Amino acid sequence: MEYTRLGSTGTTVSQLCFGTWRFGRETGGVVETDREEAHDLLDAAWERGINFIDTANVYGNPNGTSEEYIGEWLDDYDREDFVIASKVYFPFDGRGEPGPNDSGLGRKHIRAQIEGTLDRLDTDYLDLYYIHRWDEESDIEETLSALDDLVHAGKVHHLGASTMAAWQLTKALWKSDVEDYERFEVTQPLFHAGYRDDVKDYLDVCADQDMAVCPYSPLAGGFLTGKYERTDDDDPTAFEGPEGSRGSLSDRFEDFYLSERGWHVLDELRTVAGELDATPAQVALRWLIEQPDFTCVPIVGARTVDQLDENVGAADISLSDDQFNRIVSARYAEDGERWGHRD
Repeated sequence: MEYTRLGSTGTTVSQLCFGTWRFGRETGGVVETDREEAHDLLDAAWERGINFIDTANVYGNPNGTSEEYIGEWLDDYDREDFVIASKVYFPFDGRGEPGPNDSGLGRKHIRAQIEGTLDRLDTDYLDLYYIHRWDEESDIEETLSALDDLVHAGKVHHLGASTMAAWQLTKALWKSDVEDYERFEVTQPLFHAGYRDDVKDYLDVCADQDMAVCPYSPLAGGFLTGKYERTDDDDPTAFEGPEGSRGSLSDRFEDFYLSERGWHVLDELRTVAGELDATPAQVALRWLIEQPDFTCVPIVGARTVDQLDENVGAADISLSDDQFNRIVSARYAEDGERWGHRD
């Protein structure tokens, strides 16, 4: 595993981040990753060189379960070896039915949630604290002021922003500069090689401001692993996959991941994988790691150690300019765009 600087911060992280949104999460009454499985996966991630762990206060049933699993696991390790990120925004049910101040980015909710997060993780500080979404109801200055206080109190090292519009990210950065608040240094958008919607404007802001990009769902919910096959040339949403795969379990799979662009990209990923004696998943992750304009650290959410091993294999390959650019061209096969090529 190689390591990289997290944007313009002084923090160094592994080229892959381990995501824990499945920890304690119930689907159809079944826990996707229980405590023992979570600890085994965290052990495996650390043994393979991953020092960057991503969670959120709302991960798990009830909310906070993922953070609790991580906190328990950390008892057997040196906290200083790890870079840990969590998030705030969504309604939090860890105290029961969420109340009127148990969501959003107002000062009261932020201060309550950071205390709960630190308690569950059994740590004095977070390395990275994201706002999970943009809050239309809270003034961005109040949000930034509250987050700035956390940094100056030593409870948070760096600030991050998850999914939002490019103009919202720009507004937050401008407000931070004007008011001398700590600024967002890391972003976490939905971004992968086959993503149907462009996030060019958002990523342009990240590149210009030297922000790190830690995309979630870098394998498109498993679609870019190559385990799905198209069944109708006229319908990009017609597919078949292994029984019990995420595609058959999630109603969001079709809406978020299936498109003509996705199938074009998957075909090219398979071709490049054959050239490198790798897997489509490894090529998809490597394509993100090698983004030329900004530091990109994909968040992988492996369910098993075998899946984690495959993901980590992305650190052992490299793409030629031709291979990288062919994947970009596949993204724009329908409209001829040229953004994102590597010289």
